[in-house]
Amino acid sequence: MKNRVFRAIVGTFILISLLLAIYVNQNWLWFTAFIGVNLLQSSITKWCLLDTILSKLGLKD
Repeated sequence: MKNRVFRAIVGTFILISLLLAIYVNQNWLWFTAFIGVNLLQSSITKWCLLDTILSKLGLKD
């Protein structure tokens, strides 16, 4: 369950940041890049803040 919620949140953030970059300001692409760097970092260190937050909210794998 937590994995599906995690993917939904990250996917939503990416889509929102792309829409903001198209319709508001291209600097919103930095948010998209931040998400990508965060995913890469979490694949290396096996730690992600969003995963910790979802665990504290009671979501299980």
